[in-house]
Amino acid sequence: MVSPAVLLLAPLLYALAALVPDRLVGGSLRRRWRLALRVASVPPVVALGAAVMLAAHGPAVGHLASGAAGGLHLSTRLDVTTVVMLCLVTSIAALILRFSRRYLDGEAGQARYVRWLLATMAAASLLVVTNDLLVLAVAWLASSVALHQLLTFYDTRPQALIAAHKKFLFGRVADVAIFAAIALLWRATGTLEIDAIDAWATAAAVIPGSVKLAGLLLAAGVVVRAAQLPFHGWLIQVMEAPTPVSALLHAGIVNIGGFVLIRLSGLMVLLDGAQWLLVMVGTVTALLAALVMTTRVSIKVALAWSTCAQMGFMLLECGLGAYGLALLHLVAHSLYKAHAFLSSGRAVEEQSLRRMTPAAASDSPVRWALAAAGGFAVVATLGLAFGIGVRSDPALLAMAPIVALALAPLLRRAAEGGAARALRLGGGAITLAALYAGWHALVGRLMPAAPGASSSELLRIGFVAVAFVLLYALQVAIATRPTGRLARTLYPACFAGFYLDEMMTRLTFKIWPPRAAVAAVAAGASNRAPALSALGRAV
Repeated sequence: MVSPAVLLLAPLLYALAALVPDRLVGGSLRRRWRLALRVASVPPVVALGAAVMLAAHGPAVGHLASGAAGGLHLSTRLDVTTVVMLCLVTSIAALILRFSRRYLDGEAGQARYVRWLLATMAAASLLVVTNDLLVLAVAWLASSVALHQLLTFYDTRPQALIAAHKKFLFGRVADVAIFAAIALLWRATGTLEIDAIDAWATAAAVIPGSVKLAGLLLAAGVVVRAAQLPFHGWLIQVMEAPTPVSALLHAGIVNIGGFVLIRLSGLMVLLDGAQWLLVMVGTVTALLAALVMTTRVSIKVALAWSTCAQMGFMLLECGLGAYGLALLHLVAHSLYKAHAFLSSGRAVEEQSLRRMTPAAASDSPVRWALAAAGGFAVVATLGLAFGIGVRSDPALLAMAPIVALALAPLLRRAAEGGAARALRLGGGAITLAALYAGWHALVGRLMPAAPGASSSELLRIGFVAVAFVLLYALQVAIATRPTGRLARTLYPACFAGFYLDEMMTRLTFKIWPPRAAVAAVAAGASNRAPALSALGRAV
């Protein structure tokens, strides 16, 4: 059997390509792009090879070197999560790099862009394959720092610098929480290897208070890094970065928090406080961001709010113990966002056509109630057909109503037209539900749900289910009376993002004013007075 250490070939190739000096490519930008594209085509092959190894030999951990007892272990981990994430990360990286070459044609600073993009992918792929918690945290930090250079690619755009400044500050706050959590876990378990920590958690009769605190700190760090409310502002405002950078951020880097929770699911599922934190923050973020998204005019900004909501949904799945579903959600969200951002021009055209279409006449709440009932019937029928039950996965008590309510708008629209429309939309709703149930069944076999150990698990499930039912009721009230008092009262707050980012921006600027951003713009910008004045107003 080939050692799982071969997985390190992916981050090593990205890192070497990023470090190639200009003299080795003759100072030619074309040669640098060619080198980057050729190197980026190899890691997806490594990922496919890892999938073959997993199918042939099963999960494994490969050790390269070990430090002192309980110290740093340079090891890699081959399992379903590694293979899925490595295939996802490397394929999206190759696609974004190829798109970037056309997108940035004629721009200054392309060589710098290529280096930092490859450095970001080196850190992200190392994070995916490592089995050491400290290496994972350092790689996460490195990916954040490298991405910062990409977000400030247009260093004369004040809003880009302000957004990157806030992201940098929030990222360092998250780093403090994450590294503190790692220190507590190492002290309690005597190891930094993730598989050993999971084994310790499974065998532990009582979870020490220090480990519970570590879980809370880790969950808090993920919440901040995943741009959950009220730490979301930078994610909305980095739209000033090049479109392929937005695609990389929303399709890959911002999802790392979900991956880290999935990787540590054997421990996290036993920590009731951390699970509650993920459920509470994730649910509130998903609901509020979904409402705000409906008021956005810019396509890219609407996609950014969508990412915020989807990350909240992913965290609440983790908080419910549905880590297999969270992995499925992560993959689907990454592929969707990569496509959405890279084809955002086409999305703008489609949205313009949709706005020119006459609005549908308002209908009664009865139709919405019938549509919701139809959604529940479809989900229940398909769940039975695929053998999915709440006994094996209690989180379905919350997830099934959410999926049913998500299908309701399609079913309602299906009842508005003739037989052809009903067949198309109704069939589409059933197909979507069948795909979800089928993929859930497959992921459930590959990644069995971790046994829930929390006595308050049903309370968390009930909280999520009630929250999304209330969201559906609110949407129905607005849809049936779009000019009513509720809609007119709620719209200004939604349009302003509930004023959360303004409050956090004032706070962060008091803690650490973005003077460096002002200086960076002013350094070579004597002829950019409007930009400087705009930055001054923002500060």
